Amino acid sequence: MTSGKWIIGGVVLALVGVIVSCCGLAAGTFSARSYVERSYARSTVDDIGSDAKGFRSDRPPAEVADELSREFQPADRFIDGDRHYLRYGDDSVVILPAALGSLILVERMATAHARYRPVVGNSWNWQRGSTTRGGGPGTGK
Repeated sequence: MTSGKWIIGGVVLALVGVIVSCCGLAAGTFSARSYVERSYARSTVDDIGSDAKGFRSDRPPAEVADELSREFQPADRFIDGDRHYLRYGDDSVVILPAALGSLILVERMATAHARYRPVVGNSWNWQRGSTTRGGGPGTGK
């Protein structure tokens, strides 16, 4: 009887290991970057060197930004007319108007910071992983 309990215990542990491994693999595919890669057409002609990957959508920038924001809440969002700048922990997603919809650029924050700072200025806190928005009167200091 004792050996049967060991077998059952081993099977249970093996199943738990499989479940934990699957969750870990799945977590790596659930990010704004992976969502864009799965959901939009790749456009290598729109790449910015090796820094930013280009993608295309036939929908306007506001719709693309709203959809992505519903799926993955950005740490910050800046809108300049019909241009949408979404900041995530390690990535930025910039959605620009294009002739037939939107150009979507996915870039690491390490290079996006210098590229987009002149546009978003101080309204977008560029500290990695931070969601704070500057201080001022009435901000609870």
